[in-house]
Order: sequence, then structure tokens, then C-alpha cells
Amino acid sequence: QVQLVESGGGSVQPGGSLRLSCAASGNISSINVMGWYRQAPGKQRELVAIITSTTSDGSTNYADSVKGRFTISRENAKNTVTLQMNSLKPEDTAVYYCNAIGLTRGLSGFAKWGQGTLVTVSE
Repeated sequence: QVQLVESGGGSVQPGGSLRLSCAASGNISSINVMGWYRQAPGKQRELVAIITSTTSDGSTNYADSVKGRFTISRENAKNTVTLQMNSLKPEDTAVYYCNAIGLTRGLSGFAKWGQGTLVTVSE
């Protein structure tokens, strides 16, 4: 079993900042990709940012809508991923989900989602 636990959501005014964290635990041998997705009311889930572990720094990819405002980072040794969100806009309001893709100790592949954390940006 692999579990993802998210933290850090909440309410903030436009222009504010929030930091989301996600910790993976359980039967994990390695995690290739960790990322954040979001789903706003009435919309499909969309990619926010992902980070790989193929290099020591990790390659990153961001949705155009968050480039320059959000920063994703990870600590491979702790199986954690963090999303620093600055200059938040009302359109960033959504439930944010952590995602991890990797291998268990038995070398079976897994793709797991966290339970989601709500981010609300409003006056």
C-alpha cells in the first residue's frame, strides 16, 4: 500500500501565498514523478506542476497559467513534494491533488492520488 497525505490548503486573498505539501509513505521502492493537479468546480482535473527524479535537481513542468508564480520541489529521501504558490488569483481556487508514480519494493508500478486539499482565493 502507498499513501499520499497532503497539507497546507486554506483561504487567502488575491496576491497572497500558500504552500502545499505532500508526503508519500508505505511500500515504496522509488518514485519517478510527483506532481500537483487541481480541479475547480464544474471543470476537469488539470495538471498544475510535476517534477521528476531523473536528475539530482529534478525536471519540472508547469501549466502555463501558473508559470512564474508557482514552484514545485521535492525531497527524494523523504518522498515529499511541495508546491509554493505565490501571487494567487481567484482562478486558482480549486481542490489540489498530489500525485505520485513509482515502483513498490516488489517492483510493481503504482500511481496514487492524495485525498485533495482545498485552496480558496477570494477577497
